[in-house]
Amino acid sequence: MQSLRNLLFPFSILYDGITRARNWAFDNGYLTQEAFDIPIIVVGNLSTGGTGKTPMIEWLIEHFKGKRIAVLSRGYGRETNGYIEIGNHHTAAQVGDEPLQIKLKYGDAIVSAVCEKRVDGIKELLKNHSIDIILLDDAFQHRYVKASHYILLTSYEKLYSNDYLLPAGNLRESRKGANRAHTIVVTKCPDHLSQVEKDSMTQQLKPLMGQKVYFSTIEYGERICQSSESILLDELKLDKITAVTGIAKPAPFINFLKKQFDVKHLEYGDHHRFRESEIDNIAAQDIVITTEKDYIRLSPWDLPKVYYLPMKIKFLAKSPVYST
Repeated sequence: MQSLRNLLFPFSILYDGITRARNWAFDNGYLTQEAFDIPIIVVGNLSTGGTGKTPMIEWLIEHFKGKRIAVLSRGYGRETNGYIEIGNHHTAAQVGDEPLQIKLKYGDAIVSAVCEKRVDGIKELLKNHSIDIILLDDAFQHRYVKASHYILLTSYEKLYSNDYLLPAGNLRESRKGANRAHTIVVTKCPDHLSQVEKDSMTQQLKPLMGQKVYFSTIEYGERICQSSESILLDELKLDKITAVTGIAKPAPFINFLKKQFDVKHLEYGDHHRFRESEIDNIAAQDIVITTEKDYIRLSPWDLPKVYYLPMKIKFLAKSPVYST
């Protein structure tokens, strides 16, 4: 692995030059950012996924309950283009799995849309709706929007301070990009993280004066769910289950299930589009537990033995406080 990283390192230097030039152009006004007269919160990361952006967006929706909230995403992996306001009739192929998951979960409590050009998407949202706050999902590098608050996520197992630029590492831009963040959240931490560990990680991240660092973990539900029913995990009288994942970092999900079951793991790539042969294999299993995001992509096949395990973000010790 180290030899491969050494081989790719020259390409990372080139990539670094390109991203630094782009950021310099934004910082110095050569590329224009557009601001809006409404609070806009960006959730994103420096790395290439797997830090828990969707649970963070859902936490913010709960935090701002009672406000008129809009969520705007790019809609990664969708087969469409342009601005689409998401409804219950849409599919993951049309709007992306994560945006559809959020819309189906919160329904009319939010307005949800996808648009690769976020400035255009915000203008459409403001033209069509009365909105108090906009949440931009996975938009830390989308600098054409001048947001009110930037939340930067980094995973416990791979802090951005210990990572390298693409393609030698997983960073989309230099670690200096973290300077744009107002809040830094270390995600997927162990439940009982000591203060010594928190202090050590904070020192590694080297936050600027005024930047707040928080720590969070994953909290899984007590029930597995599908569209028609839910079952308590403790009521499953099974020794063995099949887990299906198509997410960037499935280890926490699989490790949780292994505490209770012997797990057969069918692992696919992030945002995987399932083929008929794979669906046939999944349908042949006795019982399947998958993630909520994967369930969204599997739902068109209406598989009666497939359930998803809900999860949410839980902050350790103290939670961020945001106001509009």
